[in-house]
Amino acid sequence: MSRNDAPAARSYRGQPAAARRAERRARLIDAAIDLMTDGEWRLVTVEKLCAAAGLNKRYFYEGFTDLDAVAAASIDDIAEDVQTAALAALGATDEVEEQARSAVAAVVRTLTEDPRRARVLLGGVAVGSTAQHRHRARVIRRLTAVLVGHARTVHDVRLESDPLAQVAPAFMIGGTADAVLAYLDGRARVTHDELVESLTTLWLLTGEGAVALARQRADDPA
Repeated sequence: MSRNDAPAARSYRGQPAAARRAERRARLIDAAIDLMTDGEWRLVTVEKLCAAAGLNKRYFYEGFTDLDAVAAASIDDIAEDVQTAALAALGATDEVEEQARSAVAAVVRTLTEDPRRARVLLGGVAVGSTAQHRHRARVIRRLTAVLVGHARTVHDVRLESDPLAQVAPAFMIGGTADAVLAYLDGRARVTHDELVESLTTLWLLTGEGAVALARQRADDPA
């Protein structure tokens, strides 16, 4: 057999090498999320994380350089799932109210299916170092920018010059994050459906009210 005829990747027990690496990565991230939500991350070591994941220490370094990299990857993976769910929901309809309801429902479902993931992404747990806190903040800002970018396709772009355009997105995302955490922690005594409906109402009231006021200001600067 020539080099060009060789298999693209070796397999073990029918599973390609890339799939095995992906599985090990997922196990390390799942163990990291567990340790974060249990409040043990500040004291974690590579050895402890690998033991929790049921993996040999050597497998840690095939995907990560250090523990900060695992924490960052955990946050990134959760945010990507949320973004994918939200954009899919937004693209399913052209009607603004239904878009809001579908997007909120998708975000809430994605986060509350595994409460650990909501707490890691939204700040319900201490993830450790300053670098990790900064990374989480950057991820939330990027996620906000994606949702704002979609909103700009719905509303008049000239409204971006209004101060509300700078403040409202952070207000809505921050409020939504705290509401989801309040629901998970039992501080907000509502059902899942009531949470979705309440957040949808608040998104619509805030968004439509801000747009109406900004349009009024643009039409009548005085």
